[in-house]
Amino acid sequence: MAAKKIVLNFPKEKIDKPIVARLIKDHDLSFNIMKASITPDQEGHMVLELIGDAPEIEKGIRFLKEQGVKVEPLAKDIRVNWGKCTQCGACVSICPTSALYVKDRQTMEVAFDTDKCIACELCIRPCPPRAIEVHF
Repeated sequence: MAAKKIVLNFPKEKIDKPIVARLIKDHDLSFNIMKASITPDQEGHMVLELIGDAPEIEKGIRFLKEQGVKVEPLAKDIRVNWGKCTQCGACVSICPTSALYVKDRQTMEVAFDTDKCIACELCIRPCPPRAIEVHF
């Protein structure tokens, strides 16, 4: 089994089509929707983790592109600037995957597990010193 995180951008004429569902039926893939934003009559944006056999993942990606969906690898990541971080913990409660967590309850030291991060960006806004940054 392999997994690959990708970003999909749907043109407005494709957002009402069951394109992603065909990844299951036609390519025997499963997927985890990590983030989605669909604006009717405008566009769609989705971050997926595709799970399945590596050759089928590549065929599925080829299928998406043939359907007019722009496919990119998940190339952005979240970084914490520990020099700016005040260890306030505001980011911890908002993180849906617990990638940001309190490492030590006595000192309330915040830690970051990059493997758990899905780059949802929810942690950026509540950070008072702006220590959390998105890198592309």
